[in-house]
Amino acid sequence: MSAPLRALWLHASIKPLVFVLMLLPFCWLLYTALTNQLGANPAEALIRASGDWTLRALCLVLAVTPLRVITATPALARVRRMLGLFAYFYGVLHLLSYSGFDMGFELADIAKDIAKRPFILVGFSAFVLLTLLAATSFNRAIRWLGGKRWQGLHRLVYVVAGLALLHFFWMRAAKNNFAEVLVYAAVLTLLLGWRLARFFKRIRG
Repeated sequence: MSAPLRALWLHASIKPLVFVLMLLPFCWLLYTALTNQLGANPAEALIRASGDWTLRALCLVLAVTPLRVITATPALARVRRMLGLFAYFYGVLHLLSYSGFDMGFELADIAKDIAKRPFILVGFSAFVLLTLLAATSFNRAIRWLGGKRWQGLHRLVYVVAGLALLHFFWMRAAKNNFAEVLVYAAVLTLLLGWRLARFFKRIRG
């Protein structure tokens, strides 16, 4: 396949492909829940899995630009918004799992838990910011805010990723298990470090 045809195929197929791939974890979670394969503590399994996929989706969002630049593949930019919405989707699933299974959807108890436990407060703060980003991810919001203000607002994704990592760190600190935390921290440090290096290079240039 020639380079132009390959680029055209990638441009046409990348969004459906990414959509299917990002939906697979949810389908698997739904299947294991319906078939009672979530283990001895199904509620905890759902909460943790949905949280993991939220953080993974955030990492993928931040990986789009470096991959697009390094591989010279402009078509990758077409999936950034979709990945962000999937991050929000798994974040909603994470919040619903916690609210339903842990707190029985008792709003007063949820509010007390958010105020009492720092790692819940941090996670909820990340979700609020992610909600703002999801709500303004559409073309109408871009036109309403203006390109520069919209871009500035959506740089909050870095804050969301940092809060999500801190939430994950505090959750794992209770069991003194930091192996996965270090992996996510390394990935986010690499992605943010690439952006900083590019920023300073642009300034020097």
